[in-house]
Amino acid sequence: MLVKVLIKRKVTQEKEAALLDLITQLRTLASRQPGYISGETLRSADNPEEYLVISTWQGMDDWKKWFGSKERSTIQDKIDKILGKKTGYEVFQYPEKSVSLRSFKGYEGG
Repeated sequence: MLVKVLIKRKVTQEKEAALLDLITQLRTLASRQPGYISGETLRSADNPEEYLVISTWQGMDDWKKWFGSKERSTIQDKIDKILGKKTGYEVFQYPEKSVSLRSFKGYEGG
C-alpha cells in the first residue's frame, strides 16, 4: 500500500542553500531505492523559512528500509546540525476502503 512521508523543516535564510543541497542529495539517493516513487520539496508561501518535503513510496517496508539506511542517516545528521534539532516525520497511508461522496450529508452531486 502506498505511503506518503511528510517532512517539515524550518531554516534561516543563511543556512537555506546548505539545506537545499542536502535535501537534493537525499532525493538523489532515495530515487535509487526500491519502492521509491516520487518526491517534492515545497516552500511555504506564508513563511519562506518553512519547507515541506513529500515523498511517496510503494509501501511501508520500502520507506522503513530507506529510513534505516546508513547513507540516509549520514546526510540527515548533517541536516539536523544545520537546523539545530532532530527532523520529524509523518507517514500517511491511503484508507483501506474508499469513501463514497454519497455518504456525506448534503451531497447532491451526480
